[in-house]
Amino acid sequence: MAKMLLPLALLVILSNVLAVHCSFPPTLVSDIAKIFMDNYCYPKKLGGLKEAIEAASNNTEILSIQDPRTLASVLTTGLQKTINDPRLVISYDPDYIPAKPPVLPPLPPEQLITIIKSSIKLEVLENNVGYLRIDRIIGEEMAEKIGPLLVENVWNKIVPTSALIFDLRYTASGEMSGVPYIVSYFSEAEPLIHIDTIYDRPLDTTTELWSMTTLLGERYGKSKDLIILTSKNTKGVAEAVSYALKNLKRATIVGEKTAGGSVKIDKLKLGDTDFYFDVPTVSSTSPITGQSWEINGVTPCIEVDAEDALDAAVAIINLRAKIPAIIQAVGVLVEDNYAFADTGANASETLLGLLEKGHYSMIASQEELETQLSSDLKELFGDKCLAITHKPGKPPMNLPPEMLVEMIKSSFHTDVLENNIGYLCFDAFGDYEQVAPIAKVVVENVWNKVVDTDAMIIDLRNNLGGSTSAISGFCSYFFDGEKPLLLDTLYTRPTETTTEMWTLAQLTGKRYGQKKSIIILTSGATASAAEEFVYIMKKLGRAMIVGETTNGGCHPPEHFHLADGNMYLSIPVTHSDTTHGPAWEGAGISPHIPVPADAALDTAREILNKHLRGQK
Repeated sequence: MAKMLLPLALLVILSNVLAVHCSFPPTLVSDIAKIFMDNYCYPKKLGGLKEAIEAASNNTEILSIQDPRTLASVLTTGLQKTINDPRLVISYDPDYIPAKPPVLPPLPPEQLITIIKSSIKLEVLENNVGYLRIDRIIGEEMAEKIGPLLVENVWNKIVPTSALIFDLRYTASGEMSGVPYIVSYFSEAEPLIHIDTIYDRPLDTTTELWSMTTLLGERYGKSKDLIILTSKNTKGVAEAVSYALKNLKRATIVGEKTAGGSVKIDKLKLGDTDFYFDVPTVSSTSPITGQSWEINGVTPCIEVDAEDALDAAVAIINLRAKIPAIIQAVGVLVEDNYAFADTGANASETLLGLLEKGHYSMIASQEELETQLSSDLKELFGDKCLAITHKPGKPPMNLPPEMLVEMIKSSFHTDVLENNIGYLCFDAFGDYEQVAPIAKVVVENVWNKVVDTDAMIIDLRNNLGGSTSAISGFCSYFFDGEKPLLLDTLYTRPTETTTEMWTLAQLTGKRYGQKKSIIILTSGATASAAEEFVYIMKKLGRAMIVGETTNGGCHPPEHFHLADGNMYLSIPVTHSDTTHGPAWEGAGISPHIPVPADAALDTAREILNKHLRGQK
């Protein structure tokens, strides 16, 4: 910052087209610098300014531009770029008359009421939603004069509403002393809240704004929904209100990013000239974020065009009205259907407890609700398959034969490696009803290529699972068919039934049998039905598992409709037999030989090559 005004001086020199005599006082630039140094609200940015002033004061060439407004524009551009603050403005205004602060003349109450009603827009919308628009935020002095009238004619009509939309899209002026009033009406009397810290540079004073213990009329409280509408024209004190209530997590901001104005900008005269310098002299700092809404503005929670903000706010309030019923429904569904009954036992009580604590009070969209609920379910019950989702549809299988063959070829990858080692890779398990009609196609185009190998690598590293209904058939290929073999016992919670999964006596194509070696490759992505297959093959000692611990998914979940639209609760309702050990669901299956997934194939080949060479 020691040379902060030098780029400004260079900019002015470069913009000079003709070398002429100075038309303006040679002290103009030094006057700018001195006012800036004495009044700018961020003194930490002013280090080394004294040296820059001296350098600028000795350079009379920077004043060689003849037109005063052009000079003011050039000075402004250089200053803003140098300091990185667009609020700094040099102007040439010979007709400037300082504006006087608004003063409310003595008026009878009925005229005051008329003025208040004309300057404030108040409605009660459908479903008892309040709407309040104010275009100027009054300060403490004005509030003391007209406070009782405001309470009686405006506020008392707002308090009974179930939610409030506070429209600040057109609010560009006001007094900072009004901020504590507004914040206090949307909070409780205790404990006190530190709202803002205001620093006045010319006075070198710091003032903390705190919530108020005593107010006229009732408080709106902190539990009812509050939506603040903003636009690019929302400026100054309205930004302070929006920023404070947003960071206190008391309001949801909907609309456009605000202007990024100032607490206060003083228009200061430069010496005896008609040039003026707009300087932000007072700054605001949030005790919560340690930052300010000035310059950068307030970023909305939900960003929409200003003209669409009201409709978006109504949609948010309508969504929030449905949340308690959704939370309760989720709890009941988990209690009644979750595969592990003991784990899901008090789901309703737990979730309703979060609701009562305001855990879901700031939800602003269905997507946000889905994300938050899914996160909570995973954290509470330790199962990532218990989640909010969209019900998937089954892909149609009525394809012509040639397309079906091409689909099968692209879904499976087969190879015969050295020493007659078969390699089979596929990334999903199909539903039995879909697989059975095309079993012959699969056998002819996939299975027959590897069935006569001496050992096999089954690569499930990228297999995300699918239906488990075809697992018993797939497992059957790797066992002899002399007698049925129990593969797994499945418990289904909604029906409280137990189903045994056995090998099949009849298969399409040849069996691989149970004598040849099999290695299954896994990764952290191996999930769902793929894990059920790995679990069975490992439990029965039929395959060696090489790679990483599997995903810890679940049997294909059921989807329960929660609300209008496409919001569903995915619940694992079935789990594998746990009488001989812990469940794989939620925990995953550990490999016999743990190696990184990308090294699993080479490791498997090395193991099988060594084994096959030893047999010869």
